Amino acid sequence: MRTTTKMSSRPVLLLLFFILVIAGVLVGVGVPLVSSEGMIIRARLVEGDLPAEPDDMAWAKVSPMTLPLSGQVITRPVWPEPSARALTVRSLHNGAEIAFLLEWQDNTKNDRLTPGTFRDGVAIGLPLGDAPSFFCMGQLDHYINIWHWKADWQSDIDRRAAKASEKARDGVRTFEVIPRRVSSVEDLIGGGFSTLTTKEKQGRVQGKAVWKDGVWHVVMRRTLVSEEQENEAKLIPGRVQTVSFAVWNGENKHFARLLC
Repeated sequence: MRTTTKMSSRPVLLLLFFILVIAGVLVGVGVPLVSSEGMIIRARLVEGDLPAEPDDMAWAKVSPMTLPLSGQVITRPVWPEPSARALTVRSLHNGAEIAFLLEWQDNTKNDRLTPGTFRDGVAIGLPLGDAPSFFCMGQLDHYINIWHWKADWQSDIDRRAAKASEKARDGVRTFEVIPRRVSSVEDLIGGGFSTLTTKEKQGRVQGKAVWKDGVWHVVMRRTLVSEEQENEAKLIPGRVQTVSFAVWNGENKHFARLLC
């Protein structure tokens, strides 16, 4: 038994030695062994209020991180080649709140949800607790907190604001049924595909977005302090944790995602 074990382990040791040599050569010439190495999004500490608008000049002071997006091939409909290929991310915090600015190319604005049409959207996924979660909507033993910004919800909020301004200015306004939204971001819990659950309390995560020249600019904000320890992602300054992103293209009826 000892002889057999020793002889069978020799090829494995030679293979491991070969891999280490190749790895050393690659590192020596500057080739990273992991393509996502160094992809760290830093939330920059600032004083005062965080920017709530995508066009706030405060965002220009933050170095952007451009993240590649891959197609969704886990569940139907499968889209291995997404139309949204990159997502630019910036983040700020002031010790009390955190904000993200997400930007991506989308030549068509899809902000109305009607039968047969789909909305544009973007989401941030953060694991619940300290254990890492499956990045694509979580898993049953490791849930994920998802902030899902929806273009049609943003449209509802913007149109209601426009109607209120119209009434204040002219004393009258045209009648239109517009849903009331506490935020353009839906706060969700996920434990895998087909398990998404809307949290009872909404409005903790606020969103604001504009579509200009074929690009979506979306801001999402939330206080750092968690109100629900079991159903809300912990956001602690200085802490490193995984985060994932997903982008929906309503025109193509699909989404792309990234593990970071």
